[in-house]
Amino acid sequence: MRVLRLAKLIFVSLFLLLSIPTLADESRKGAEQFLPNQIGDFHATGPARSITALPLNRPEDVSGLTAGQRIYASVNNRTYTVNIVQANSEAGAYALLTSLVNPARESSAQYARLNNVGTAALASPTGMAFFKGSVFVTLQGEDEQERITIAQALAARLEAGSGQIPALIAHLPDGNGVQEHAVYAVSLPGLQAVARNQPVLDAVSFEGGAEAVTAKYDQGQLVIVEFQTPQLASDTDARVGQRIAELRAQNQPVPLAYRRVGNYAVFVFDAPDEQAANALIDKVHYEKVVQWLGEDPHRNERANRYWLNMSGSLIVNTVKATGLAILLCLGIGGLFGGVVFMRRRAQAALNEQYSDAGGMMRLNLDEFAVHSAQPTALPPHED
Repeated sequence: MRVLRLAKLIFVSLFLLLSIPTLADESRKGAEQFLPNQIGDFHATGPARSITALPLNRPEDVSGLTAGQRIYASVNNRTYTVNIVQANSEAGAYALLTSLVNPARESSAQYARLNNVGTAALASPTGMAFFKGSVFVTLQGEDEQERITIAQALAARLEAGSGQIPALIAHLPDGNGVQEHAVYAVSLPGLQAVARNQPVLDAVSFEGGAEAVTAKYDQGQLVIVEFQTPQLASDTDARVGQRIAELRAQNQPVPLAYRRVGNYAVFVFDAPDEQAANALIDKVHYEKVVQWLGEDPHRNERANRYWLNMSGSLIVNTVKATGLAILLCLGIGGLFGGVVFMRRRAQAALNEQYSDAGGMMRLNLDEFAVHSAQPTALPPHED
């Protein structure tokens, strides 16, 4: 037994020693692992390399980044530079994508939405960018169609994740109209890069997984920060209220309107007046989502309510169907009865017979009808 245990210990030790270089190599690759030697008809001209100078104005806006770069060539020898960034979440990758349309960026106006590439994509005259899952990709090259082709081929190799943009951006007022120019943020520096010179945002903490979205309206710049728990939202609300009071005492700029809406902290900056700012906040509605980590304590209650509603609906529908069937039967019966009655009446009119009741039918219920008697012979008369 001791020999067998010793053999198992030696085998496990050798396996771990052999696995260490592989694990180290994978951790060293980082985002480079998403850059293969061949992407469709495009081949790499050299090895992938890790980069620290990310193709972003503020790479520190998203934590947990690893980035890689590789150059690919088409069959026509046109080259394309692919930069790939792996964030720590899908929201982080989407925040990197929307940072390209930040109004503070000089080239933000050049980007427009592009469909059928990744989860969401933007295109400019000289390049494009998209995100899928927790991966963010930028691509520069000469030919627009070839850029789309290589981007689609690369996106097909990535995990889809949820396959959707963060839900918070859909809660913007008139979301479809401003979504293309809305900027997402998962850190305070990322938010401050869009809402500049707003010291009240110093009171906002993104600890605990808070996320934010901002967009510009005619009524001003709207900022919504979503917190994961009511406690975090309450603590931030208290800090923001205190910070606004301090800024007013120091004659520093403050938001035209601020309000807590559910787990949202909602700000409006650069509004024409306070009334317009409050009207914009009124359009923000918090949609709560409750997820039970264990067994849902209200499951039986919801099941009973469901069965009661279903039973009530079944009874009502049965009564309706029965009533409809009765009406249908009466209608059809009345129709056929009327037809038969009219037909027999017409036949009776054609074959009119004598009647001692003035043309009406007489029922001999009292048996007083006179029966015709047969003539009988008189008895002989005797003298």
